[in-house]
Amino acid sequence: MTIRDAKWFFGKGENFHSHELLGVHPETRHNDDGYVFRVWAPNAEQVALIGDFTNWYENPFLMNKDDSGIWEFFTDKAKEGQIYKYLVTRRGGKTVEKTDPYAFQMEKRPATGSIIKTLPDKNWKDGLWLGRRKRFGFKNRPINIYEVHAGSWKCNETGEPYRFSRLKEELIPYLVEMNYTHVEFLPLMSHPLDMSWGYQLMGYFAFEQTYGTPEEFQDFVETCHLNNIGVILDWVPGHFIINDDALAYFDGTPTYEYDDYDRAHNYRWGALNFDLGKNQVQSFLISSALFWIEHYHVDGIRVDAVSNMLYLDYDEGPWSPNKDGGNRNLEGYAFLQKLNSVVKHYHPDVMMIAEESTAFTPITLPISEGGLGFDYKWNMGWMNDILRFYEKDPIYRQFEFNLVTFSFMYVFSENFILPFSHDEVVHGKKSMMHKMWGDRYNQFAGLRNLYTYQICHPGKKLLFMGSEFGQFLEWKYNEQLEWSNLDDPLNKKMQDFTRFLNQFYKNNKVLWQIDDSYDGLDIIDADNSSETVLSFIRKNSKGDLLVCVFNMTPIERKNFTIGVPISGLYEEILNTELEAFGGVWKTTNQNVKTQQRLWKHYEHTISFTLPALGASIWKIKRRS
Repeated sequence: MTIRDAKWFFGKGENFHSHELLGVHPETRHNDDGYVFRVWAPNAEQVALIGDFTNWYENPFLMNKDDSGIWEFFTDKAKEGQIYKYLVTRRGGKTVEKTDPYAFQMEKRPATGSIIKTLPDKNWKDGLWLGRRKRFGFKNRPINIYEVHAGSWKCNETGEPYRFSRLKEELIPYLVEMNYTHVEFLPLMSHPLDMSWGYQLMGYFAFEQTYGTPEEFQDFVETCHLNNIGVILDWVPGHFIINDDALAYFDGTPTYEYDDYDRAHNYRWGALNFDLGKNQVQSFLISSALFWIEHYHVDGIRVDAVSNMLYLDYDEGPWSPNKDGGNRNLEGYAFLQKLNSVVKHYHPDVMMIAEESTAFTPITLPISEGGLGFDYKWNMGWMNDILRFYEKDPIYRQFEFNLVTFSFMYVFSENFILPFSHDEVVHGKKSMMHKMWGDRYNQFAGLRNLYTYQICHPGKKLLFMGSEFGQFLEWKYNEQLEWSNLDDPLNKKMQDFTRFLNQFYKNNKVLWQIDDSYDGLDIIDADNSSETVLSFIRKNSKGDLLVCVFNMTPIERKNFTIGVPISGLYEEILNTELEAFGGVWKTTNQNVKTQQRLWKHYEHTISFTLPALGASIWKIKRRS
């Protein structure tokens, strides 16, 4: 593609690799090796290039603008690794320093300069992983995600977060040891404030300098793939940081944001909303998504705050109806369809995940059927209901048993991920362990019960770091996890249990082969609110099955009976109350034979002791 064509497609919203046009790139002109700088600022009165190579304000290079609104300058004075900015004279004469929206690297905060960075041509060694990903996909594969904030998983002796070179040495072995299938990172793109956790972005193509270099993250992803771990990134295409030296009103007029003041301003988050209907913004954002997929080989993109892009009244500020009189953001809807369509065109084996909190829009329905075309949606309703339930005193749980069972009414209305995410362990919501009812022993029992329910419930899985060992304190973005908790035997046994449970999930195909239809699920009893016991079956097309029973009260139930579809000898393969996991049971239940007896619509039953606040999982050992 010629430069002229690349600019034309950028203006049409169809240049999905616009980072190869805009930004800074090495080039040779008239036998002189140098760099060409390009920036889109259509309404600026003048743009000058300043940096180490101009002695900053001493000798600014005045850039030239073409009819596409792109300013350009070539110089043989610039060198790799030097810092630069754009000096933008806005309409009206005010001059502002701006970072490069397409910079591949930024200064370490609090500095905000862009860095001349040529992308390394890495000799990747993860071809086997990528080949398997392309061949097998992910729909009928296990997905169990460990969600990580890179700045607070572990810190060094001075309190600074690990760089990815060190995370490669410590986090990846931990992921393997704990039997996770994927790791998902809160945004790793350049952001100026830790307090935002990365969700207020400054650089959509720049790897956050605090965490290391682009090469370090490439090596991290490659090593993950060599250890059979997938990598997912959080990404924020709906809104951006309001700082004056970044994207905000770049040329003095609404450039990346909406023309309408109220639509442009995100009052809830103190940010600015992208104008998702503007062609150049579409080129910018879709290029960013493809950049992280292609340059870093990531396996999935989790799109943050989708509701904010779908509904005009989602924010707390004033709003106006669309042309049809409704609250749908028509441009946002069309953009998300376009985003998924383009990503799937180039990379059909990469997961597109939506963090979306309503039930008014078909998120994972194919675009051809009017949906947005995402692969997965976070099941926020399930998460909110189930956590409300487990926080209740067991005396009252029988009266709100529907909080547990309601999800089975809509379980396959979307392709879901079941998240216990970072948002649930901050701002006074308490840690996962601290949410649980009772004394310390019962809190851990409840947590084991809850995690087993998540694993057995249809849908892919996600758990935020620290929750796997029952950290008591809430997550703090500026401190490492409470690893010292593992000196406590109950925390250590909780970690051991999570490790076992994750392997149990991977080993039992019925828990992930059919996650999108009732062909993989059979409810045994969702009406036993008086005892507060839920039972259901996970199964596959070959006839394999697991019987999953959850006692959500601290009362042991002897000779507990349920119906089963197949006669034979049943074996208990998971009991959450074993001593090894922090419980009091020495051994599991003995094998039980079915009895021929009508129980609901089943012709056979099994009876066993159901542990207090325990989960009991059974499989057929021998059919009769």
